[in-house]
Amino acid sequence: MSKILECHNIELYYDHVYALKGVSVEVEEGQIVALIGANGAGKSSILRAITGLSRIKSGEILYNGERLDGTIASRIVQMGITMVPEGRRVFPYMSIKDNLLMGAFTRQDKAGIQKTLDSVLERFPRLRERFKQQAGTLSGGEQQMMVIGRALMSQPRLLLLDEPSLGIAPKLVQDIARSIVAISRDERVSVLLVEQNSRMALSISNKAYAMSTGNIVFSGESKTLMNDPRIKAAYLGGDL
Repeated sequence: MSKILECHNIELYYDHVYALKGVSVEVEEGQIVALIGANGAGKSSILRAITGLSRIKSGEILYNGERLDGTIASRIVQMGITMVPEGRRVFPYMSIKDNLLMGAFTRQDKAGIQKTLDSVLERFPRLRERFKQQAGTLSGGEQQMMVIGRALMSQPRLLLLDEPSLGIAPKLVQDIARSIVAISRDERVSVLLVEQNSRMALSISNKAYAMSTGNIVFSGESKTLMNDPRIKAAYLGGDL
């Protein structure tokens, strides 16, 4: 498999405080790669660096072999990278339909947009049932389905997910996890998943990086890490 994303020794800081200290991460075509660790470990900072929301101090980010760092955020979306941010960030007074269509703002192909919309509604039937309902009236799990669907409307090749299980009921977490696996498989989308729910993240990913205070401390195949006593002690002890 070819590498769709490569982060080489990236450093990032906020107000002279380091958020990332020489971090290297790779995602191959078709993979689900997880970033696990406690709040503040630097997981979301990697996503911000990839999407151009935060400028790295040093290192390089490659997308399909081409330099990505320094590219403006809107261009990054057009290149095929889409992020679902932490906290869902819905447009609460707009309908589900309009929220979803906001994800296609870079596209001009009306027939293609409709085809993608139909595909999203087939994947998340609850959204079809509530299609004209205001997004702010949905449950947390339903909103998460909607923002993932909104991201798919841009037809990404690389999907970045920031804490998709945060604040979601346990049963719906399972539904979201299954959806991520299905999206990667059916849509041929590579996924970089940031999660504090380490057990869920390791269970659905191919490879994982465990982070602590801006550093990668463990990495490898997710199945191997799941059974590593050090990972169990440091990252899985608090999971339900």
